[in-house]
Amino acid sequence: MTSRVLVTGMAWDTALGAGLDDVWSALLSGASGIRPVPSAHKVRNELAAVVPDLPEDYRERQQALGLRALRSAVADAGLELSDPRLQLVVGTSYGPDLDAPDSLARWGDELGAAAGVPTVTVSTACSAGSDAVLVGAALIADGVTDICVVGGVDILTPAKRLGHSLLGTMSPTTLRAFDTARDGMLLGEGAAFLVLESAESAAHRWARVYGAVSGAGSANDAHGATAPDPSGDTVVRAMETALRSAGRDASEVAVLNAHGSGTPVNDDVESLSFRRMFKPAPDGPVVFATKGAFGHTLGATGAMEAMAVLLALRDQCVPAVPGLTEPLPDFPLRLPVHEPLAFSGAVGLSVTLGFGGFNTCLVLEAP
Repeated sequence: MTSRVLVTGMAWDTALGAGLDDVWSALLSGASGIRPVPSAHKVRNELAAVVPDLPEDYRERQQALGLRALRSAVADAGLELSDPRLQLVVGTSYGPDLDAPDSLARWGDELGAAAGVPTVTVSTACSAGSDAVLVGAALIADGVTDICVVGGVDILTPAKRLGHSLLGTMSPTTLRAFDTARDGMLLGEGAAFLVLESAESAAHRWARVYGAVSGAGSANDAHGATAPDPSGDTVVRAMETALRSAGRDASEVAVLNAHGSGTPVNDDVESLSFRRMFKPAPDGPVVFATKGAFGHTLGATGAMEAMAVLLALRDQCVPAVPGLTEPLPDFPLRLPVHEPLAFSGAVGLSVTLGFGGFNTCLVLEAP
């Protein structure tokens, strides 16, 4: 990237709560927000992760969840929504639209209008939150704007639960990423936003800095609507592109938040991709995953996981992978089992794999 893009504010709203450090502490303690959520329709599993105190109406729920986290992130950065420099880039998968059909772009515009901020909406399936970060970082690096609020929002709806039940991607038991008994994912809902800011703007106002988005890369494998290319070629390409844009080498990566959905095909593709990517580095990064605690929050997951990487870099520690008891025997990197795992380093990656072949990698660095 042509100029340094800093993270000066962060907020999330999850099934584990909304406080930045409270939720991170809950992750480190092994807590999970997944619980039985009754369904009016027969689904493969009634376990899911829901955010409390939200409207039942789907469109209102998506709006309220997004606005709550957006306001918190801007406040965390010490800014006001009325600041004319703010630009919003927001991602979602289907949001409420499978159950209450409308335009996803209109939902993003409505969120921006409610906040009083101009908006760009991104919808690239489960990579939408990551791609929102990518777009916002590019806007700042290229000098288009000084401050972007970027992130993702997605809610749990009956159509999503039915769809993943019919696809067979939903676990009939529980989510256990990279475990020998992995058998699928469990859905969740949530919102997460990061405030990205040029180094000059942050320095001018003496902003607190959580870290930097130093690189990003994306690649589409065009393999299928719901399954990734088993070769892992485009996952590797996304990581290589991101590291190249950051001026970093794979050997410098200390921590990696994996997509970690718990589906056999995704876990296998990630395992192969990481083996290919980090083979030249004898001491590869520690890998963690959070979907077993948050549920798979679809369009929000990339933003939530970028925040988790920044917090891991801050504390030099990652939480255990929820549900993981027996790691895949051929998994190439270290995984935290049962308890947090310490590491040392200043560079981290966040990798997301979305339906439709949308693969994105973010490079995040400690301040």
